[in-house]
Parts: sequence; C-alpha cells; structure tokens
Amino acid sequence: MLNIVIKSQGLKKIYRLPAGDLAALNGVDVEIKQGEFVAIMGPSGSGKTTLLDLLGCLDEITSGSLEIMGKEVSEARENKLVLIRRKNIGFIFQEFFLIPTLTALENVELPLLFDKLPENRSRAIELLERVGLAARINHLPKKLSGGEQQRVAIARALMTSPKILLADEPTGNLDSKNSKLIFNLLRELNKEENLTMVVVTHNMELGNLADRIIFLQDGKIIPKEESSLYH
Repeated sequence: MLNIVIKSQGLKKIYRLPAGDLAALNGVDVEIKQGEFVAIMGPSGSGKTTLLDLLGCLDEITSGSLEIMGKEVSEARENKLVLIRRKNIGFIFQEFFLIPTLTALENVELPLLFDKLPENRSRAIELLERVGLAARINHLPKKLSGGEQQRVAIARALMTSPKILLADEPTGNLDSKNSKLIFNLLRELNKEENLTMVVVTHNMELGNLADRIIFLQDGKIIPKEESSLYH
C-alpha cells in the first residue's frame, strides 16, 4: 500500500478582515498518497491556491490538522516549516519567477545557494536536459519562450530532490500547445520518478490527465457533479 504523504483533517483558513472574517477554507479533509498526481479545481475564489499554500507550509493554518510525510505541522514554528519545505517540497507557480540577469543554468542552481547546500552543477545540467533544454542552458530568460521559462522553473523546483511537487496554475501564462507540453512533462516526472504531484488548474482538459481531481467550492470539497464547472 502506498504511503500517505499529505493528510489534512478539518483544515480551515480564516482571514481576519476589517469587514469581517473570511473563511477561505472551511473544513477540508485530504489524503494524498505517494506517487499520486492530483489536480485541484474549482471556480475563482473557491480556495484552491489557499489550500495549496497550506499543503506547502507557506501559510499559517487557522485550525485543523495537517501531516506532511507523517509529521504534524499545523502548529509548527516557521523555522521548522522551512526545514520541512526544504526537505520535502518543490514549488512551481503561474509566474516563472526567474532572475532575468541569470542564465537558465544559474536559475536552476539557485535553490542550493538559498539553502546553503553544496554546488551541484552536474545535477542542474542533468535536470535541464531532462526538461528538454540541453541547448538552452546558457540563455537568459528573455531569450526563452514562455514554455521554456516554465521548464526552467520546473528544473529549479526539482533541484533539491523534493518528494512532493506543488504547482499553482503552471500553465496559466501559456498557450494551449505549451500548456499540454508542460502538463505532459509533469506527468512524465510523476510516473518515472514516483514524484507526488498536486496541481491547481482551471483547465478541465488538463485536469482530466491527473489520477483524480479534488473539486473545491466556497472553501469546501464537493462531489464532481455538484461543481459549478459542470454547469
């Protein structure tokens, strides 16, 4: 039986605003197994990015429990969360967040610099080759297409050998052709390296490539047939 690498129970995120409390997530139970490819879908404002941020230990949980790789993190201090992120989780975003003055290769090497880990240029080159950019490693981001920049971002996310990869609308800034290429690349990494993948997407065609879809609406998980995406 596959291990459970992410498990939440009664997960809530409430933002305290001048106009009143806003419940972005309202009691979410999630179990994700090692090697699963899970898509999170729902209308704007349904809580997709908030859920991803909590699963990635990027935001403070209001209440409920969350386990990452078997460790309870719901009340962990920031220094512990940093260690959990470094050891276990890679991130990909809709914006590529590449440093414009650094080459593709140098951008991929950045996580090692930030985490004060030994330089490993051979791994950075290997990852760029893995995402199909062997001939572009010395190019600056402005010389790369949107799809190529996102592939650099994927290679960068893999640099620390994460067990879990979280992606927030990774194809949101790409055309349909590049969107499919990026999603297929993520699928390959998931299958070939048993990498657990959790992807927020608004694209139903891409979402259907995942092993399963978690549908969110008004901060809660709902059955597929109740989702407004199907109405």
